[in-house]
Amino acid sequence: MELEGLRVVLVNTRFPENVGMAVRACANMGCPELALAAPERWIPEKAAPLATPKGLPLLGRVAVVESLEDATADCHLIVGTTARTGGWRRALESPEQAAGEIAAALARGERAALVFGSEDRGLENAQIERCQRIVTIPTSGEASSLNLAQAVLLLLYECAKAARRLAAEQRGRPAADAEGEASPGITGAESERLMASLRDALLRLDAIHGDNPDYFLMPWRRLFARARLRRHEYDAFMGLCRQIRNRVPPKG
Repeated sequence: MELEGLRVVLVNTRFPENVGMAVRACANMGCPELALAAPERWIPEKAAPLATPKGLPLLGRVAVVESLEDATADCHLIVGTTARTGGWRRALESPEQAAGEIAAALARGERAALVFGSEDRGLENAQIERCQRIVTIPTSGEASSLNLAQAVLLLLYECAKAARRLAAEQRGRPAADAEGEASPGITGAESERLMASLRDALLRLDAIHGDNPDYFLMPWRRLFARARLRRHEYDAFMGLCRQIRNRVPPKG
């Protein structure tokens, strides 16, 4: 499949019928995985008619997990979606930009997740913070909210288009030009371990406030999300945090 390694993650979905339509969109665009994170209701029999016969094999493979963290633990690139803009939701990417990054990650052999929120609320702020990129689909200001399956289809179309374009470009390039590009980044689970270690280190150094440390950690999250750490860089930061932990006692 063109989008091998890409997983659509639907968070806190309310209606199985919407999941069925999202499954159909995945089948249409060649996305092989779909996961449900803490769905309010999951009744496969209600989803099946809207998945259509082409989507039934994927419907049978739908993974149901307890949290967004569980759904993205093995992913190297996590892209969240939002219809809300402004405020702290900065650095929003267009569908074309996000699709290009996803296609490049898949070409490196990495795993990527495209994350969608519930039908009525979208992704919560805390869920957005777990994503390394945020994408929004430009719409009319009069009606900015899209049906869940429509949003899935539009973004997967852009991902499939970007993957085809990248594959065509790579076929025409000398192998030496791609040297060093295949080094995988860290996974979502490793990113969360790094954030937990960094949080502890910064608290010990009194560099962030203890009354709301997760809030003051947000700039660090955004920095590391943009950096796309390589394995040796991750190991170096984890080693630094470990040294701080060994030498500086916890506050209080």
